[in-house]
Amino acid sequence: MDLFGETSDWGIKLKPLLKKYKGKKHPLEYHSTYQLLVMVVLSAQDSDANINSIAPALFDKFPTLSSLSKANTETFVPYISKVRNYPTKAKWLLEIAETLQKDKNIPLSMKELTDLKGIGRKSANVILRETNQPAEGIIADLHVIRVAPRIGIIKEAKDGNKVEKELMQVLPKSIWSEIGMAISFLGREICRPKPKCEECLMKDFCQYYATHLIP
Repeated sequence: MDLFGETSDWGIKLKPLLKKYKGKKHPLEYHSTYQLLVMVVLSAQDSDANINSIAPALFDKFPTLSSLSKANTETFVPYISKVRNYPTKAKWLLEIAETLQKDKNIPLSMKELTDLKGIGRKSANVILRETNQPAEGIIADLHVIRVAPRIGIIKEAKDGNKVEKELMQVLPKSIWSEIGMAISFLGREICRPKPKCEECLMKDFCQYYATHLIP
């Protein structure tokens, strides 16, 4: 069995994973592009569940970018104080709101998104995917960083940008938009730090399964 990305047709092998998760909404419980933008920034180094828990009160107080642009640190911080690294994230979001002013001005391209404070490639890829824009990269969150090397698609790396770059070299562009999130969902549900290999639909092609669990 050929397990390594550089000589394997992962575009074919990953079809069952894409079929299972294609189009599944991101776990952040957003209801507009504005909410998605804010929640993606807040979720860095924090859990989606925590961001979901503070979102209703936050967006009740600041329902649009326009309303957020009129806020200051004192009025904004109480609504995100339970978020990890909230002082820095508050500065980023207030700067984004001041720059963009209105929801309609939220950019939907990799370059324009990553020009905003607090938005790296991972966050931009999430926003592009969730707003049905053409993919300019592959989501590489902490689940993808763990799972993609474990399966054998790429070699192990701890840096998300490096993982994304290697995935982009191995995988066909036609699946970029969905494959990162599909691998992420697999990591959240099945390929946990302690993986449930027998339940996994990727086990026939998985390097970890072949080397650790096949007699």
